[in-house]
Amino acid sequence: MTASRVTPADTDRWSTVRAYISLCKPRIIELLLITTFPVMFLAERGVPSWWLVIATLVGGTLSASSANVLNCYLDRDIDAKMHRTSNRPLVTGQVSPRAALVFGTVLGVASVLWLGLLVNWLSAALSFGAIVLYAWFYTIVLKRRTSQNIVWGGLAGCIPVLIGWSAVTNSLDWPALVLFVFVFFWTPPHYWPLSMKFREDYANAGVPMLPVLENNIAVGRKIVLYAWATFLTSLVLIPVGPMGWIYTVVAVLSGGLFVMESHTLLRGARAGLSEAEIKPMRLFHYSISYVSVLFMAVAIDPLLYWALPGLG
Repeated sequence: MTASRVTPADTDRWSTVRAYISLCKPRIIELLLITTFPVMFLAERGVPSWWLVIATLVGGTLSASSANVLNCYLDRDIDAKMHRTSNRPLVTGQVSPRAALVFGTVLGVASVLWLGLLVNWLSAALSFGAIVLYAWFYTIVLKRRTSQNIVWGGLAGCIPVLIGWSAVTNSLDWPALVLFVFVFFWTPPHYWPLSMKFREDYANAGVPMLPVLENNIAVGRKIVLYAWATFLTSLVLIPVGPMGWIYTVVAVLSGGLFVMESHTLLRGARAGLSEAEIKPMRLFHYSISYVSVLFMAVAIDPLLYWALPGLG
């Protein structure tokens, strides 16, 4: 028996494939999809067509990948100055800028056509809007100009919620808009702790993230304000949804912990603790768990609440 051999050409080919996948930022896509498909269950008041779910998630993946690739293309100069991003394919030369631009554009066109032809054109339009908001409004207009970049640039990350709702209903309604606002308020207390951790990186790259321009106390105060706004918005969905006791319990407990963690960060800042002692990444990681758990409750609650009204 002749053992198969991995040739240098095979290694290079898979290395290139991994480089292109890396440009799509899979971990960010996972988070965006977590806010897409649960809303489909809420919109359906039950289990939506699995074909529709798959088609929507594929389209959403293409859309998010396009936005992320174009972001890498436009940010390749500052990525080279930041330790956290210095190994991205456009910085190392694994992928050429022209190839990345073509790749990102093709993904964007594919996402719009896929959603338009297989889901509906409202979802396709929202997909296109998300790409424009992230690649142009956030990356070009806001990121290098204002400390509020992540606040308003975060609008792009809110749109998957609307895509999930519109995929089922071909319309938009108040529950989707409430969840849109929830993600909008959640984004700053999710991202600013990460910016605190990599403050020097952003400063070296000349990116005016809030923690670069303001001290930890000022940043902590804003994180607390947005955490409270996030928590209160999650409660608005209870009468608007309407939601049952499962969502209510999850929203109160997980949201309450989110607020507590934000206050813990602020207390550490006021006590003059170092960033290593404040541990901003603890809030960052919990924020991901928070949004994941809450949106799982968004999906599970209507299944039990409408299928078994006695549990509501």
